[in-house]
Amino acid sequence: MKSAEDSAREVNRPAVAFADRRVSAGRLTRGTLDRYFVHAAVLPTFVVMVCVFGLPLVFSFYLSFTGWSLTQALFTGRFVGLANYEDLLTDPGFTGALGITFGYTAATVAAQMILGLGIAMLLNVDLPGMRFFRTALIVPMMITPIVGALCWKLLFDPSHGVFNQWIGQQIVWLGRPDTALAAIWVVGVWQSTTYVTLILLAGLRSLPPEPLEAASIDGASRMQAFWYVTLPMLRPFLLVALLLRTIFEFRAFDNIYAMTGGGPANATMVLSMYTYLMSFVQFDFSLGAAAAWLMLLMSMMMCLFFIAAIRRRETL
Repeated sequence: MKSAEDSAREVNRPAVAFADRRVSAGRLTRGTLDRYFVHAAVLPTFVVMVCVFGLPLVFSFYLSFTGWSLTQALFTGRFVGLANYEDLLTDPGFTGALGITFGYTAATVAAQMILGLGIAMLLNVDLPGMRFFRTALIVPMMITPIVGALCWKLLFDPSHGVFNQWIGQQIVWLGRPDTALAAIWVVGVWQSTTYVTLILLAGLRSLPPEPLEAASIDGASRMQAFWYVTLPMLRPFLLVALLLRTIFEFRAFDNIYAMTGGGPANATMVLSMYTYLMSFVQFDFSLGAAAAWLMLLMSMMMCLFFIAAIRRRETL
């Protein structure tokens, strides 16, 4: 026979089950409301981003396949297919700008990576006053690029520039094809090396000390410990810094626009400068849009390459 306690449990069981269902329904409702709130909060930002970035991208993609000009109404340009892209790839100005862009990007990024790694190694030492030098690294990054470029333009001035005063000669650094790109390179290296340094310094400070201690016990020299222990562990940070600087230098514009404007004799005519001149000086928006999309395509290919390298490293 059932006891009184068992009978009371059977009577209360439906009430307990109903209460559990109410709690679960309440949790489900709160979770659903949270998701709706997140979507509602993100929606205005998403709409603004689509209007500011998405619509111009779509319109520029449309322009790259048409022969539209300022004298025509919107969306009335004649469809020309791939003619704009064919004109670019057969234009000596575009192919020359492409070669200068790749050369400038490779030289600038290589110098930034080497110098950034060296400075990061020097600052990865706990000495008195080292915090001051680490903080001072951000000064070149805080200066507006166009302002920094104009200051360097004064330093390279042939009549009153500091560099000509030092060497005792009057060299027109920004007016000669053989020195203009080198001057732009110096400014780019000065401006962004600290960016690489900060990334690599953060990586060095996060590395575990045990592998270096084990290498020291095994008799490895400092160079061997750096080459075979520190550098492999620092590889993810190196790849991230390399990816970011390659993208930024590939689309370099501010320094060149302020210092040379693409000259002299197209010696500093990079792709971004070529696209600007084609679009907003010659007002050939269709050709400029095609050049911009080719730049975007090349940037995406480089990004995919670096991302694949980073993921391959993570799976090892």
